[in-house]
Amino acid sequence: MQVTSRRFKEGAHDALHDENIQKAFSKVKSGFPVARAKTASELPEFEDLRDQARDLKDHILGNLDYYLEYFEDQVLLQGGRVHWCSSYAEAREVILEICRDADAKTVTKGKSMITEEMGLNDYLQEKGVEPIETDLGEYIIQLAHEYPSHIVAPALHKTKDQVTELFHESHEKYGFKERLTDPQALVNEARSILRDKFVAADVGITGANFLIAETGSTVIVTNEGNGDLTQSLPKTHIAVSSIEKVVPTLEDVSLFLRLLARSATGQEMSVYTTFSTGPKRMEDIDGPTNFHVVLVDSGRSDLLGSDKQDLLRCLKCGACMNHCPVYQAVGGHSYGWVYPGPIGAALNPHMVGLEEARHLPNASSFCGRCEEVCPVRIPLPKIMRHWREQAFETQVTPKPERWGIGIWAFFAKRPKLYRLMTRISARSLKLMAGKKGVVRKLPLMKGWSSVRDFPAPEGTTFMDQWKKQQREGK
Repeated sequence: MQVTSRRFKEGAHDALHDENIQKAFSKVKSGFPVARAKTASELPEFEDLRDQARDLKDHILGNLDYYLEYFEDQVLLQGGRVHWCSSYAEAREVILEICRDADAKTVTKGKSMITEEMGLNDYLQEKGVEPIETDLGEYIIQLAHEYPSHIVAPALHKTKDQVTELFHESHEKYGFKERLTDPQALVNEARSILRDKFVAADVGITGANFLIAETGSTVIVTNEGNGDLTQSLPKTHIAVSSIEKVVPTLEDVSLFLRLLARSATGQEMSVYTTFSTGPKRMEDIDGPTNFHVVLVDSGRSDLLGSDKQDLLRCLKCGACMNHCPVYQAVGGHSYGWVYPGPIGAALNPHMVGLEEARHLPNASSFCGRCEEVCPVRIPLPKIMRHWREQAFETQVTPKPERWGIGIWAFFAKRPKLYRLMTRISARSLKLMAGKKGVVRKLPLMKGWSSVRDFPAPEGTTFMDQWKKQQREGK
């Protein structure tokens, strides 16, 4: 997909002034975060499970080659096939070849972030294979020719009124002429259209939340059941996954499943948790005749052993963005690539390049909520700081920004001079604020003060106030 992370500031500005986006995202604070807090509080061992999941992920990443090869052996024993792809281009070509071998005209797709990364839909469309998204949120944004704004809820940025108009415009060719406004009626209309697509599809493509080395199984976690239909009705099932999704055993995957739904949507478990192990057996009633797993690296192995390896622990639950004040304000599309929110700010600079995504690590208040709620305790603020430092050291940031940091560093290394300058700044800001007590516009901070007022200091610094209280014995 096209990368627009370089335009983060412009995208964020547009989102802040978009009534539909603000209306849609106003519900985030009272939705997923509240539900997560409730289900987490009802599980006494929740924090211990997070520690166990972090440690297990670290073990897996330390032995990733072993578990991936073991997984491949088990897939082969079950009658499936594994395709190793180092790049998006290689993965796209492999998937197209499988589709052509199946003489596929249409493919149904379950929600998959890795296929979003590689721009698979556009690629298949160009090659004469029609991809049909079957997750309701993905279906909505496919009709709108957009990409997901959230890992779990792809169409979170859409209001009900927008979906009503979109369905009315897109479904008329199927004989649906009524403009529906009831949410359940909209869902039913989409289901009636997708039902025929499921039956007619030649190939089904899904992602994978987990790959189980012990059994050669792929696991998908859904709430709609579309994934089951996608992988069981067509004769060919292709599971596309990034390499870090492998787990050693069935027992190990149960640990992650206890955390995943609670962290993502506040459910104890998702409605559907589906394990797929190889193609259809002789005694099976249904299932695919051909089973393929496409493993995609595309830069992930470069993270192994680096100071950003912790990113590979990610379960793709979306908890970090659900709790992020920046994401709640500007939405997902502002980040300009597949992954928005704190995980995007930490991962995207590696995936698309720091020069392209340099704004993203700065799109954080560093409140730490993302790390607090991450089910595998990824130190996202720490990784964002690493990117900030790297951007400064490699001179990716603009000269005025580097000069500003250099000036600050000059004073910060000289405590007496620093305290003098902070006293002057505090008194100056107090004078600028006047009786109103706020500064409307700040020099060098136009972007910040254009949408909020700056509370004026009291005129003295913290250190001065602390010393005064010490003298007074308080």
